[in-house]
This record gives sequence, C-alpha cells and structure tokens, in this order.
Amino acid sequence: MCLSIPCKVVSIENDKAVVSIGGNLYEASLQLVDDVKVGDYVLLHAGFVIQKLNEDEAYETFELLKQICELDDTSINNKS
Repeated sequence: MCLSIPCKVVSIENDKAVVSIGGNLYEASLQLVDDVKVGDYVLLHAGFVIQKLNEDEAYETFELLKQICELDDTSINNKS
C-alpha cells in the first residue's frame, strides 16, 4: 500500500520545494508535477510531489488521516 501526505509548499528553488506537514519542514522534488507555486497544497510520496490539491481536498485528507490515527489495534482487528 502506498500513502501520500498532503502538505503546503513554503518555498521553491529550482526543482526542489520545502513543504510543511504539521509544522515540520521537508524537502520535496518537483520533477513530477508542473506549475507548483508557494502556497499550493500538494501530495507528497517518497520525497516527490505527485499531485497538486486544492485547499478543500487537502483539509479533507488531513481529517481522514486524523481518523485513521485514532484507530487502535482492537478496532482494526475486530471482525464482528
């Protein structure tokens, strides 16, 4: 299973961006996506920006990830 994380672009230099995820900063390659600007929301996977998102899509994904993080082993393994 692959997981990409929504993040916000805070700076760009050449084909590299600095993105913010939960207040933490990471370097990301922009080689796979065109026309990314500072302030855009993007999906990050394995150090690469793979898609641009609008702000609503980014926040919806944040909320889904929060719900996943709230699951514990008993709710995942419960096969009622």
